[in-house]
Amino acid sequence: MSRVRFAPSPTGTLHVGNALSAVANRAFGDWMLLRIDDTDAARNLPGGEEEILSDLEWLGVGWDEGPVRQSERQETYREAADRLGGDRFGKITLLREDGTATYHLASVVDDIEYGITHVIRGNDHRPNEQLHRELTEALGATPPEYVHHGLILGEDGRKLSKREFGATVASLREAGIPADAVRSYLEELGIPKHDVRYDVSRLRRLAIDAIGRMSDEELAAAAEAPVELAPALRGARDLVEARDYARQVLEPEPVSLGEEARPTLDRFRELQTNGGGAKEIVRELKAVGGDLKVLRLALTGRERGPELWAIVAALPRDEALRRIDAAL
Repeated sequence: MSRVRFAPSPTGTLHVGNALSAVANRAFGDWMLLRIDDTDAARNLPGGEEEILSDLEWLGVGWDEGPVRQSERQETYREAADRLGGDRFGKITLLREDGTATYHLASVVDDIEYGITHVIRGNDHRPNEQLHRELTEALGATPPEYVHHGLILGEDGRKLSKREFGATVASLREAGIPADAVRSYLEELGIPKHDVRYDVSRLRRLAIDAIGRMSDEELAAAAEAPVELAPALRGARDLVEARDYARQVLEPEPVSLGEEARPTLDRFRELQTNGGGAKEIVRELKAVGGDLKVLRLALTGRERGPELWAIVAALPRDEALRRIDAAL
């Protein structure tokens, strides 16, 4: 049975590279520990741990034990340092002047104590492997298997800074990329041997697929809209656009159209009153050369948005006719 751990520092929302580690560990491990590496007080941010827990929950990454905070385990680390002969191990500091454990000691002691069999982490930790092996052996234990994966770089091949689009889980959520799409993208990457460039266009395609798979109820809830509006939200490329589509139907911009709009709108009124279906009405209007752009403006006040038939279907007949009259 493979036992793994995901060990972020509480410095706020997860970088997408950290999220890759979380997903890779969860996919690989039969059992996973969530450990909060908070031994460096200067780097910890207030609310940082809560943000990480909320990111993991949003991504659907669960854990079997934790969160275990290293700040609450200092006594254990000091005992291990005593067994190693003090606060140094070769050239490496094990305990700071205030008696708290450094990353290397705390990490190794936890891996031993929780029986971690595989350490799956980014390539930036590769330089620590030899030291961690030596520390583990010096404490009388067998080192876990170390697996280092490539990092996610920016589209330009440089380090992906937290300011770039989609570099953090929170920014992806705010951009309306469904959690399912982010998780699918990270699962596709798996445990990459080499660094990979962030493929935002792939992520956006997965977002469209994820929205396509949502039930009407799920999509409406994600767009904060009534379920009757779901068909009008279907063409959206992300959930921000879906929310905008919902607003277009629910909160039209006032618009005043000239006499040239009247033939199309009068014909629409006629077709609506005769009780045709939304798709039929739009098809019929198009067939007689009606100005569909004018109809969209009258119903939503916008030039672009959801499928026109879906807007017609979403609006109660009386409300659609009221908007036509108001536009004229």
